Amino acid sequence: MTTVTHVTNPSWFARAEGWLDDRGKGAWIAAMILGFIFFWPVGLALLAYMIWSKRMFNGSCRSARRAHHRNYRAAMKSSGNSAFDAYKEETLRRLEEEQGAFEAFLQRLREAKDKAEFDSFMDDRARAARTGDDGTEEAQPA
Repeated sequence: MTTVTHVTNPSWFARAEGWLDDRGKGAWIAAMILGFIFFWPVGLALLAYMIWSKRMFNGSCRSARRAHHRNYRAAMKSSGNSAFDAYKEETLRRLEEEQGAFEAFLQRLREAKDKAEFDSFMDDRARAARTGDDGTEEAQPA
């Protein structure tokens, strides 16, 4: 059975983002301008966030937020057919397991790449320690 967790007390940032989204793109622009007026790094950070999150170039923030919640509710409601609901629940569970396995695979790949880079660094460092400034091998004590 799939469980869905809801954030009951979102952070102040999430609440502010939701408040601005409810008021639309004009509220985001006003907040950015006020940020530039009072403390320019805040305005710059808001501008970067608006561009990064594509709030500057999409339709209304409010409509996008509503569409997301509508799609989420439609995916979670019962169809009325118990066999289909069981199938949907099993498929969602399997997909969540596959996503977890894939994320673990990606983490292992990142760790292997990090280890290879570190080993290469240590080999280069050891090689540099064995050679002198003129590039010739130094005699190793026996």
